[in-house]
Amino acid sequence: MINFNNVKIFSGNSNVELAKKIAEKAGLQLGKAEILRFKDGEVYIEIEETVRGRDVFVVQSTSEPVNENLMELLIFVDALKRASAKTINVIIPYYGYARQDRKSKPREPITSKLVANLLTTAGVNRVIAMDLHADQIQGFFDIPVDHMQALPLMAKYFKEKGFLGDDVVVVSPDVGGVKRARKLAEKLDCKIAIIDKRRPKPNVAEVMNLIGEVEGKIAIFIDDMIDTAGTITNGADAIAQRGAKEVYACCSHAVFSDPAIERLEKSALKEVIVTDSIALPERKKIDKIKILSVDSVFAAAMDRIINNKSVSELFE
Repeated sequence: MINFNNVKIFSGNSNVELAKKIAEKAGLQLGKAEILRFKDGEVYIEIEETVRGRDVFVVQSTSEPVNENLMELLIFVDALKRASAKTINVIIPYYGYARQDRKSKPREPITSKLVANLLTTAGVNRVIAMDLHADQIQGFFDIPVDHMQALPLMAKYFKEKGFLGDDVVVVSPDVGGVKRARKLAEKLDCKIAIIDKRRPKPNVAEVMNLIGEVEGKIAIFIDDMIDTAGTITNGADAIAQRGAKEVYACCSHAVFSDPAIERLEKSALKEVIVTDSIALPERKKIDKIKILSVDSVFAAAMDRIINNKSVSELFE
């Protein structure tokens, strides 16, 4: 496992529970740091133990409040750099601003690239992220990016429930998610279906057509994130009306902006499987939601990075 003397792991405020789990799985103790807010909202961070010459990992999802958590991470990195850390590796289970990855209209920003620039300029040596909204975001960085996947965890969960073969269909909620759906379908040895949707404006989706056969089958939606849950619940209701026996959904990132929970509760979905890449408040932990931890994925990645082993082998 990891040599405790040479490696340190710290956590920002966004997902302390996951950071503790990763540290435990890696055989490390969570490093001591004080994170304070001045009355005007400024962030103050003090690293309370030596990091000189150490390989340091910082766990911080840039989830809601996105700007607060991002700024906190940048300041954390600056503190580590000035404290002479050997390498600064940031574990970002959920990468905020990932949906702003291209210009679709004139005079739009590419904020995903801006965030990459900010992290690199602050002093980050490596990013370990999970299920980025678009794979090409890795190319926005001029430093190594290790791209973790939650799909093997999802596949294992469904296999244990006996969801395999011709009785199952994996559904992509849009054309852009077909590649992800096909990967899960390969692991479950089943076919895929695709919903052709129209999005007239952000966070609003209309179900248009269904490509594929769902009647009498267990349907499993897969997406990288569920935000307001409009897409997934409209899709689930449409699939149920077309004769699906049961409807499930899974995603890596439970963003769950209002009114997501209300929509999920009222929908045809039997269960929603998510990871703990984003810390879910108690009020959002309804019975339909099943949380899988990604702690072992990130701990294994840390071990391989420190020992100069292949990270991609984790997903083969």
